[in-house]
Amino acid sequence: MSCEEDGPSEQGPNSVGPCTSSSSETDAKSGDVITVTIGATVPTGFEHTAAEEVKEKIGVEARISKDRGRIYFPITTDKLFQVHLLRSVDNLFVVVEEYDHYQFKQSKEETLMELQQLASKLPWTNALEVWKLNGTLKKKKGHRKGGSTTKVKPNRNTADVAAADTEQQLHQVVSAAESHLEVDSAADAEPCEQDSQEAAPEARVIKFRVTCNRAGDKHSFSSNEAARDFGGAVQEFFQWKADMTKFDIEVLLNIHNEEMVIGIALTEESLHRRNISHFGPTTLRSTLCYGMLRLCKPQASDVILDPMCGTGAIPLEGAIEFSSSFYIAGDNNDMAVNRTVNNICHIQKRRADKGRISGLPIDTVQWDLCSLPIRTSSVDIIITDMPFGKRMGSKKKNWDLYPLCLREMARVCRPGSGKAVLLTQDKKCFAKAISRMGGLWRKLHTVWVNVGGLHAGVYLLKRTGAVFGQTPEDVHESRGMCNTQGDEKEDKELS
Repeated sequence: MSCEEDGPSEQGPNSVGPCTSSSSETDAKSGDVITVTIGATVPTGFEHTAAEEVKEKIGVEARISKDRGRIYFPITTDKLFQVHLLRSVDNLFVVVEEYDHYQFKQSKEETLMELQQLASKLPWTNALEVWKLNGTLKKKKGHRKGGSTTKVKPNRNTADVAAADTEQQLHQVVSAAESHLEVDSAADAEPCEQDSQEAAPEARVIKFRVTCNRAGDKHSFSSNEAARDFGGAVQEFFQWKADMTKFDIEVLLNIHNEEMVIGIALTEESLHRRNISHFGPTTLRSTLCYGMLRLCKPQASDVILDPMCGTGAIPLEGAIEFSSSFYIAGDNNDMAVNRTVNNICHIQKRRADKGRISGLPIDTVQWDLCSLPIRTSSVDIIITDMPFGKRMGSKKKNWDLYPLCLREMARVCRPGSGKAVLLTQDKKCFAKAISRMGGLWRKLHTVWVNVGGLHAGVYLLKRTGAVFGQTPEDVHESRGMCNTQGDEKEDKELS
């Protein structure tokens, strides 16, 4: 079975309580509208932003998990398609069962045995029904998992057969769950067994895997051991075949201290890769870009600037989701500008292929970061990912670069109303730069996020009402630093 690395050790409550069921005990029949709990992984630090989006777009209250980076919310199956329209979530899963205070045994053997026994007691039916419905939604959208990059025009008969096989497979999974969870008499069980044996040669074997995500220091078992033993019991219960790569169903076992959630994945790959086709060394996740954009609350006709756009992840997300604003994406590296242009063209082509308006309110420029070809006080919002000094640039040069950047950003940003949302992991250097530019920028809020395993900050700044050129911070500083930074970026990307 598959597992994720154990999370950081955290202390949890010692109390033990009963489980909280997330599914109705009554089996769902195909076609019925049922209510289930959907779980979603979101960028760490933007849980409240994701909850706000769920409330805004779906109209239900979302609950933030004790385990950072996850939210849960109820939904009826007739509105399942709406969860795939959320912009702030990375992965989606339907909850089979949730335990707020699961009493793990002290002995590893006893705990693993209990997990094995748990597999046959869980209310799988509703979750599998949602998984089945989710599969048909993805099929309607023309979703294809993996496959060759060569496009071949399918034969009509072949396509019909493939669709029939998929429907049979989905129906088989849910039927298997229902037959296992129903308590029948011995007399009724015989014909069911006979029917299943007759249908067995024609039905394709369902492939699955179990992924365990565990955090906490009071567990006597590892993630690998939990996934292995729980997965073995699931395999025996459903008679599925384990496959770590080409699986049909992914069962999730999420354990955080005493909180345990069992679910079934509804996404095959993270939704954060939706906009980018040409990646760079430090491309931001689209879900993180969305959280940064919501933080600055773009308004209609706002001019939004990303002076260090990289691959254009931030302005692309903004142009798609907040299309009533106008975006300017720029970078001092020609390779980065080319990537941004290619990503914009990719989105435009994809929209045109779907018969939608392909134009995007975005423009791309190559420039000197510390001498922007933009009129003073003409930008409403600045939002960018600053060099951390690790994969890009160096922390030593950040001490000169950050004040220069903040000064030039203050020049082009509207006094009194302008805002900036800046992401950086070099917190000490940024704090010093902000103190040097105190007459031009005021820090309003900080969101702590996880970016590729690095603890970074998203800083919301407000442009003061001071007129540029009339504060001590406006002294002329050498701009050669920015060109040096650009050369180093290009060297690192070419290496």
